[in-house]
Amino acid sequence: MPVTYNNHGRDLEATSDAVDDVNIIRGKMWNAESEFDKDKDKARFRDYEFACERVKEFYREQHAKQTVEFNIKARVDFKTRQRARMGIWEAMELLNTLIDESDPDTSVSQIEHLLQTAEAIRRDGKPEWMQITGLVHDLGKLLLIFGSEGQWDVVGDTFVVGCRFSDKIIYPETFDANPDSRDSVFSTEYGIYKPQCGLDSVMLSWGHDEYLYHVLKDQSSLPPEALAMIRYHSFYPWHREGAYMHLTNEKDLKSLEAVRAFNPYDLYSKSDEPCDPQKLRPYYERLIAKFFPPVLDW
Repeated sequence: MPVTYNNHGRDLEATSDAVDDVNIIRGKMWNAESEFDKDKDKARFRDYEFACERVKEFYREQHAKQTVEFNIKARVDFKTRQRARMGIWEAMELLNTLIDESDPDTSVSQIEHLLQTAEAIRRDGKPEWMQITGLVHDLGKLLLIFGSEGQWDVVGDTFVVGCRFSDKIIYPETFDANPDSRDSVFSTEYGIYKPQCGLDSVMLSWGHDEYLYHVLKDQSSLPPEALAMIRYHSFYPWHREGAYMHLTNEKDLKSLEAVRAFNPYDLYSKSDEPCDPQKLRPYYERLIAKFFPPVLDW
């Protein structure tokens, strides 16, 4: 299928990198403490006070447009439209082609970030399923090629829609522009949900995490911990700030442990040495074959 992505690729990379830079510079058993990042400076981790204007403008738009109405529409669109059929490595190369159209001096390419994440997990001796999770966790950014409405429904921190927006979300004041913040139901503590209903029963803001989770949950043999890492790795208000505990249940607490175990590899591996995709490809194609079919519906 023909796609036009040059300008979109530059824009997405610039915004995604700017968001990631704030996440990064400010700042065995699968759940064992990470080792690879022990010597890395995390003192300025996620300090949004000094984020660049691009990041602030991105969140202003995201917070204004991620409504219940949009999220229902996005999920209907996901279920009723096939975007592509391809394998995991092909998807990585497609995403990397998009990234390569942007300024190469801003950061490593997307495929390098995926490999760096996976390699950091591998160096720490974590199981193969966690390594492959690191390899694929950002493939949902293909949404930009597949027809997203902008960057605001692809990248950035995620949050629950359908109830009061938490003050633990970055730049909470910008939700004033979201019509749901004035809705008589959506603006209440529980909104359309029930106490301890569980995160499987809520709508998280649509983006690359939620999209990839829905792509892979029925097309892989990944364990529940891996799917939680994919779905919730950008859900910082929850896994870092402790928001939405009034909606979580016992199953979610196990997911929380998984996401917190994965988070250091996603954040801190981007500063590691560049990876050689062709050198690493045979190893990861073997893992891909263990957890995924040759071709997936996207």
